[in-house]
Amino acid sequence: MTETLIDDYARLLYDYHFLQQPLKKADCIFVLGSHDPSVADYAAQLYNEGYAPYIIFSGGVVRPVGQLRNEVPKTEAEAFFDIAVSKGVPTEVILLENEATNTGANFILTRKLLADKNLDFKSFILVQKPYMIRRTYATAMVQFKDFDFIVSALPDTYDSYVERCLAGGISKERVISNMTGDLQRLKIYPAKGFLIEMDIPEEVWSAYERLLDLGFEGRMAT
Repeated sequence: MTETLIDDYARLLYDYHFLQQPLKKADCIFVLGSHDPSVADYAAQLYNEGYAPYIIFSGGVVRPVGQLRNEVPKTEAEAFFDIAVSKGVPTEVILLENEATNTGANFILTRKLLADKNLDFKSFILVQKPYMIRRTYATAMVQFKDFDFIVSALPDTYDSYVERCLAGGISKERVISNMTGDLQRLKIYPAKGFLIEMDIPEEVWSAYERLLDLGFEGRMAT
């Protein structure tokens, strides 16, 4: 199996996962936690371009030293806060949710944060990694269906995303395993009520199966 063929399979998954919607202004940019600092970079860019007056960072997973440009371990939300402030976002427009450890909890706990602070935001730009955008959308259609929202990510191609991850110390194997794990969740989570069902093209599912056969299964749900 050549590296080129692996990339061809992975590119099919990436392009499927990266559900793209036109950007529009909103009340708030809602950023779901991640190991990838470019997610916070993109959220700060959207804020600085005037797409929303507030940002919520949600994520309670504590990352190791250096993985999110930190000198000490912090939650994803705290690490993203630091990145956004370094990009010129004022601290007073940022809200933090520091407990969520999965996508569903990002939405559930952020709803609680909004209620606790009596914030009447009605529209959101949901920001995540490109290959998690479809699952973010499908989850929001269950957890955030009473809000107006779009999903968005830094507009990378598969090749440019992998190149940037490698430069940041994130392996291609991890990226591809994350993508197979997300496709598995899109398949099995609707039955659990976690997200809405999404049509998965046959060629995408076939590529997923080939990648599993090649060992890219490190991030599967149990």
